[in-house]
Amino acid sequence: MASKIILLPREVGSLSRGLPPAEVPPRPETLFVLGTNGGMSVAPDAGFTLVFGRNEPEVHVCVGGGDRHVSRRQGLVTRQYERWVLTNTGKRPIRFPDSRLVHGGDQAFLPAGYTPLFVVSPRQDHLLEVRISAGRPGGAGGGPTVQEEPTLGEERDLEEDELLVLVCLAQRYLRNDPQPQPLTWSQVAYELTTLQPERRWTEKRAAHLVAGVRKKLSRDGVPGLMAKDVPPPVGNALNHNLITDLLVTATIEKKHLRLLGD
Repeated sequence: MASKIILLPREVGSLSRGLPPAEVPPRPETLFVLGTNGGMSVAPDAGFTLVFGRNEPEVHVCVGGGDRHVSRRQGLVTRQYERWVLTNTGKRPIRFPDSRLVHGGDQAFLPAGYTPLFVVSPRQDHLLEVRISAGRPGGAGGGPTVQEEPTLGEERDLEEDELLVLVCLAQRYLRNDPQPQPLTWSQVAYELTTLQPERRWTEKRAAHLVAGVRKKLSRDGVPGLMAKDVPPPVGNALNHNLITDLLVTATIEKKHLRLLGD
């Protein structure tokens, strides 16, 4: 009987070209994951949790090795509800090809076929290739114990009020809206006034705080935050670009929704 868990050598090449050659064809819904130095295939009934991250000796698939912005244990792939499920256990978001972000602590079903995933880091996006053979998107078990130098952060320096306003503005992104957009200034002012009636939040005050953050980060070299950087019509582009930077640098995370009373 063929093994339910198989190591894939680095020489296997990209999963985008199809399944790796094998003496025995894989079962439907077999999971294939390929990182920097090889990968692994897992049968749907293997009862196995595949762990990926930067710490090659203690994860099953290495991604972002050498980049300390990537977590040592960045994520898991497990079999749940007859589907393969991605769980982000790190600080950096994991991006799907359609630009959807899976934040730390969140999960997403993996679709059948080929899916390039990207661990988003300030240095670069690190590719993790996933392919699921003829079927739906899957393992369960335990991950390794990891001890290593701490993961680096690159959070932006925000004052308390700036963080509050930006979390409110970006809450659709943090709540995993499939097509998130920043809240309008009237929505931000209404929510903050409801939350802190004694503060007398207004649209103008919220917009002024956010404009100040965009100007400050633009001076620090963050692109796409000023009108001169974005071709017209500008629309929500400036605030969208700001929110994206704050998510990528883990300046705002799902945990910050508690500031809104969640």
